[in-house]
Amino acid sequence: MPFAINETMGQYSELFMLLAAGTYTVAFIAFAWDLAKSSKALRAVDLKAAQTEQAAAKVPVGAGVGTAGAGAASSAGTDRTESHLAGPAGRAERPTSSAAKQAGDASGAGQTADADMRYAAERRAPARVAVALTVLGVLIHAAGVITRALGAGRVPWGNMYEFLTTGAFVAVAVFLLVLIRRDLRFLGTFVVGLAIIMLVAASVAYWTPVGHLVPALQSYWLIIHVSIAVLSSALFTLTFAMSALQLVQAHRQKTVAAGGADKLGFMRLVPSALSLENLSYRINAIAFIGWTFTLMFGAIWAEKAWGRFWGWDTKEVWTFVIWVVYAGYLHARATRGWTGTRAAWLSIVGYLCVIFNFTIVNQFFNGLHSYSGL
Repeated sequence: MPFAINETMGQYSELFMLLAAGTYTVAFIAFAWDLAKSSKALRAVDLKAAQTEQAAAKVPVGAGVGTAGAGAASSAGTDRTESHLAGPAGRAERPTSSAAKQAGDASGAGQTADADMRYAAERRAPARVAVALTVLGVLIHAAGVITRALGAGRVPWGNMYEFLTTGAFVAVAVFLLVLIRRDLRFLGTFVVGLAIIMLVAASVAYWTPVGHLVPALQSYWLIIHVSIAVLSSALFTLTFAMSALQLVQAHRQKTVAAGGADKLGFMRLVPSALSLENLSYRINAIAFIGWTFTLMFGAIWAEKAWGRFWGWDTKEVWTFVIWVVYAGYLHARATRGWTGTRAAWLSIVGYLCVIFNFTIVNQFFNGLHSYSGL
């Protein structure tokens, strides 16, 4: 006898999803405020550092100044040399002048955040508020996912609405877990923004009342296959955000290196394009392993349900296409030297295939995997 549907729990779930989206929206604003405020602060520090160096350069060395004046001029000269050597590579190259020290870990024209993405000593109040709000939002979001599961009496990823809401939760949760070891708060606006879009799309375009699964989905393979797919998609979401930032950062670094004006001051909180590429590559490698298991377990489940491992169903084909794109990305970067913007674009194309597979294929292509709930 199937589990009785608890519509009240389903209504509570929808309320929690709405509250989570609202909390994420405030967190998104706080993350954006952090980028804007930090950009202005860094520009002010740069201006003060430039004024300090100009004042030091005007101090005469010679009669009436003595050794103290000579020492000051020598120190100023050293500061200017070290400031000139500072570049976008990270803290290993940051200047050591007293003016530059006031700038913290992001001083120097064109300099970006630390390559190892460790937390710096300075406190960024808006960023701390944003993270706290994101934690609150993910807790409310978890309550929404759990109450949906309790209302349906099963795992809450049996249709597009549930996959989107659960996927958004996992993406934000993974982001917060990574924040424990690495300062990825610069990704906050992108990750939280994508979570908001996913929740809004789920509620507006893909809303499905809580209900039972179709017979083909009533299997323990649903838990194994879809849970790995959700986790892999969440990791692909993080790398998509990093690859997009990598393209912006690469353009900015090239502009600054050519002597152009730095019009994207907030990007100084973001690591260099190379650092973003390296981290994105490592995360994509992990997500690719997960997607490989998604493909394998899907084939095993297909054999259990339909008596064949592979039938060229549209969903199966596009799952394989995603695997091929990310396999090509990993292979090209590791063996063919496809680094920089080419690698970033391949990563972005892979994520666009994930989006296409989930939206267009589920909605407009009939097949054995048409379980959108619409």
